[in-house]
Amino acid sequence: MRALAIVHQADAGPGVFAEQMESRSVELDTWAIAESGDPPADPASYDAVMSFGGAMHADQEDRHGWLRDEKSLLADLIRLDVPLLGACLGAQVLCAAAGGEVRRMELPEIGWLEVEVTPEGEDDRLIGALAPAFTAFQWHSYECMPPPGAAVLARSDACAQAFRVGERAWGIQFHAEVSAADARSWIADWRSDGDAVRIGLDAAALRTETDRAIGAWNELGRSLCGHFLDAVATRV
Repeated sequence: MRALAIVHQADAGPGVFAEQMESRSVELDTWAIAESGDPPADPASYDAVMSFGGAMHADQEDRHGWLRDEKSLLADLIRLDVPLLGACLGAQVLCAAAGGEVRRMELPEIGWLEVEVTPEGEDDRLIGALAPAFTAFQWHSYECMPPPGAAVLARSDACAQAFRVGERAWGIQFHAEVSAADARSWIADWRSDGDAVRIGLDAAALRTETDRAIGAWNELGRSLCGHFLDAVATRV
């Protein structure tokens, strides 16, 4: 199996998903799309494509022209039925590519927050194992409104947290992929996020909670990635 990871910044890559793929002998290529316009190979040639997070936002095409190209690419991959998984910014780009809407939230979700699995999500191959609810690591100030016909699989009090377009394209707003090192990097750099500053983020408390919870959260992330790979295997 071959997979492509679209990475938008150095400390927001595939994280523990890469560990799970390595354990299952999946060949993983990484594409730093903001630095290189050319992927390692034709994205449609991969068995699966994943898109990860970043400090930029899905509507900032004027600052990051590659966002327009990524949306077009993911729209093509949806039409080709290539299995997709987007996390945070990746989920938002996927949502926009599928014809949904992405908009700024009144207040960001940053930290460890409760997520409930929807009735539709209980039967989903990725999200069903997380039912009825779980506590997720979040860091985002935009939300997805998936297109008509998409399945909303999980929600927080504020917004949709997971959705599926068709049978093979998933978006997750929470950071199931984040490694302990990357989470600590984000927290250390919290003042660079204007929304985190605006809400008066308690970085010390978040660091303490993350140190306590990240081990179990990483196990959940590896498991979720495993479910995605199982779904990919039904197509390979």
